[in-house]
Amino acid sequence: MSDATEASGPVDPAAGAAEAGAGAARRVKVVLVDDHRMFRTGVQAEIGQTERTGVEVVGEAADVDQAVAVITATRPEVVLLDVHLPGGGGVEVLRRCAPLMADAESPVRFLALSVSDAAEDVIGVIRGGARGYVTKTITGTDLVDSVFRVQEGDAVFSPRLAGFVLDAFASTDAAPIDEDLDRLTQREREVLRLIARGYAYKEIAKQLYISVKTVESHVSAVLRKLQLSNRHELTRWATARRLV
Repeated sequence: MSDATEASGPVDPAAGAAEAGAGAARRVKVVLVDDHRMFRTGVQAEIGQTERTGVEVVGEAADVDQAVAVITATRPEVVLLDVHLPGGGGVEVLRRCAPLMADAESPVRFLALSVSDAAEDVIGVIRGGARGYVTKTITGTDLVDSVFRVQEGDAVFSPRLAGFVLDAFASTDAAPIDEDLDRLTQREREVLRLIARGYAYKEIAKQLYISVKTVESHVSAVLRKLQLSNRHELTRWATARRLV
C-alpha cells in the first residue's frame, strides 16, 4: 500500500482544487418525476450530490398533477420524466408544460427516464417535446452527462432507442401515429399496456389510482375500439406493436 502511495508522487494542490471544484463549474436544476418513491430516492442519492455532480434536485413528483405543479413552481432546466405516470402519463405532463418548453429565454427541457424501451413510448414522448429518452439501466455518471447535454440543447438517447426515432421521422409521408392506437385515450393506452404485461385488474387499479370497476370499463372500451374479444387477443395485439 505504501509503495503505491509513493509511486503516485506528490499531490498537486491546484489539480486537487480543480477536481474538487469540477461540480461547481457547472450547475443544472432538475426535477425528478416518477411514481416510485424508492426510485426517486435512488436517483437523488446517485446524481443529486451537487458539489460533486453539479446537479441540484429542486423538486420531485409522483403523478401528472404533482409534476405540473412542481415544474411550474421551480422552473428547472431539466426534468427527468418517467413515461408511465398516474393521471395521464409522461405525454400528458409534456402537453401541459408546452408553454414552459417554448420559453425562449429559459426553456424547461425534458429527458425521459423509463424502464420501458417500447418504440411507442419512445416516439410518443419525443413527439410530445422531450429532448431525449434513456432507460433506467443507465449508470449514474452517464445520466449526469445526459442531463447536462439536454440542458445544452442536445438530443440524447440510449443507443438502441435512437433507431425508433429515426425510423419514425425518416419518412415525411409516414403516419404520425398508429390509427388503431389513435382511437384510444391516454388512460386506455395505459390500461392496455398493463393488461398486456399480465397485470391483474386490482394491480392496475392500484398502479393508476383508479377503482377496479373503472379498470374494467377501460378494458371494455379498448376491446370494443380495437375489435378484440378478450385480453389474450389484446396481449397479442400489443406485443405485435411492441407496446410491452
